[in-house]
Amino acid sequence: MRGKRRAPRPRIPWRSPWTPLACLAGLLATGAIAVLGGMAKDVVLIVDGRRQEVRSFADSVHELLADHDVPFGDGDLVRPGARAPLADGVRVEVRHARPITLTVDGRTSRRLVTATTVRDALAELDMAALRGRMSAPRYEPVPLSGMALIIYTRRTVHIVANGTRRDVTTTGRTVRQVLKRAGISYEPGSLIRPPLRAFPGEGSVITVLPPRTEPVGDEVMRLDWDALAMCESGGDPTAYNPSGPYYGLYQFSLPMWQLVGGTGMPHAWPPEEQTYRAQLLYQRVAGRWQEQWPNCGAHLFG
Repeated sequence: MRGKRRAPRPRIPWRSPWTPLACLAGLLATGAIAVLGGMAKDVVLIVDGRRQEVRSFADSVHELLADHDVPFGDGDLVRPGARAPLADGVRVEVRHARPITLTVDGRTSRRLVTATTVRDALAELDMAALRGRMSAPRYEPVPLSGMALIIYTRRTVHIVANGTRRDVTTTGRTVRQVLKRAGISYEPGSLIRPPLRAFPGEGSVITVLPPRTEPVGDEVMRLDWDALAMCESGGDPTAYNPSGPYYGLYQFSLPMWQLVGGTGMPHAWPPEEQTYRAQLLYQRVAGRWQEQWPNCGAHLFG
């Protein structure tokens, strides 16, 4: 009697002749992935303030930047340096240089900065402590194409007007602006030094002289007024003699100063105004100088 035929056994995959090779390939792939994963670095890349987290197989900062199409050149900031090795967890920053046309108190220069804001640009240029009026706020971005920045600093300026001297702090661009902000008015024809359009720098002296309504003759102007001033006051326009009292280069008494149209105190005015008033006095007394300058008047004639 024949026995029943047994059903064929199912084929077992691992008994395939290719099974060992497949297992080996899997092991190799797993190992390669593990090795490559160990070589990858997680890096923070910041370009002109824009931050991104990247995974890189680069060996150096230069390779990292090349892989991410980040150009750099002279004047650009790369931190750490382009030749530095790339380590896991490192922070790489690139800031591209940008031109600034900087005008400070009328003086213009062209500079390169890598800062991305006006505030940081001033710090980079060692000008963070600068105070005054700026053409752009400190928080404004500095574009890659560059920008123009105009700054007028706070300055101390001395104003001599109406027979008084005042010290003012200003950011004015011109003498005209400084006088206007100081509330100083002047008549048409007034002599103003420096000119109204001039820039008043730190320590400048602005003088406002009243109009010259009475001309001085040439023969009077040709006299030796410097010699007279040296004899009377030692050439000091601020000289003061309490015995009179007498004031200034030509030792005016106050009534005599007012007689020739002077205002305020004689020794508060600059030499130019004092000399003009002395010449008027000589002219009005028709050359009789002996009463005003009895000891020194002869010096007018050399």
